[in-house]
Amino acid sequence: MNGILSLISKLDVVIGILIKPIVIILSASVAVMMAYGVITRAILDQPVFGLEEIVLMCAMWLYMFGAVLASRERSHLTADFIQVVCKNTSVIKFFHLLATMISLAMAVMFSIWAYDLLDWALRKGQSTTVFHLPWYISQSSLFVASVLFIFYLIRDFFEDLNSFLSRKTA
Repeated sequence: MNGILSLISKLDVVIGILIKPIVIILSASVAVMMAYGVITRAILDQPVFGLEEIVLMCAMWLYMFGAVLASRERSHLTADFIQVVCKNTSVIKFFHLLATMISLAMAVMFSIWAYDLLDWALRKGQSTTVFHLPWYISQSSLFVASVLFIFYLIRDFFEDLNSFLSRKTA
């Protein structure tokens, strides 16, 4: 199990190196484009047609990569009420493992749905109205993120399983 976690840790470093600069660039881009759109529309009375298409594409990727980073750091929202009602560490560790398994099953279902959506988008060939950007650019963010969610949930599963099993030997 430690070999798997070691491999996952090495891949995690590469994923972090790739995603963090992309998130920074996308955040800055969305902020600049939104400010530019507001200034040109409100102050100059000259709307920029199609700007919202580009903002939407960037925002989809930004949101999905932000969710991946939250999953990577295990900083996403959780409802750990078991820790409030129970002080038994074995029970708490079991429920952490159970929650991770449920999340993993849901992520696999989400990934299948995202793949079907991406496949449909590629077959349909739909594009935006102003710049004719293919819709699969934004829709592919759902599939990429879901695969990365699965990756991190597999990591979490092995960590939770290791934690649960180690309490039995301790």
